Amino acid sequence: MELQGTIKKISELQTFPSGFQKKECVLMTQEQYPQPINIEFLSEKAAILDGFSEGDEVKIGINIRGREWTSPQNEVKYFNSINGWRIEKLTANSSEPTQAAPSNSAAAPVKEDNPFADDNDDDDGLPF
Repeated sequence: MELQGTIKKISELQTFPSGFQKKECVLMTQEQYPQPINIEFLSEKAAILDGFSEGDEVKIGINIRGREWTSPQNEVKYFNSINGWRIEKLTANSSEPTQAAPSNSAAAPVKEDNPFADDNDDDDGLPF
């Protein structure tokens, strides 16, 4: 699976007595209702976050893991974690096409040069 969004936070590398290491990244999704998603990068994958910083727009390859735990009171609980295994920076100016949209009128002369264009397009009285 993949998630896409903006990096909101990158934690410091955590090293445990067993030698296990992890680094966490909070990704803010880009949808109608943005969600902060905590993604763990484990062991050697923790180093791939080193080239990224808060505010970067990225696409992250993830695996969802689940586990069962039985409490001392014999209650069974379930936990999920999201593990990142790949991260790719999206274009820095991804908002540029949105800003360039008003200049679409500059594309109109290209339409006139099109040999397949209908010559009656200008006679319909529409402004576009």
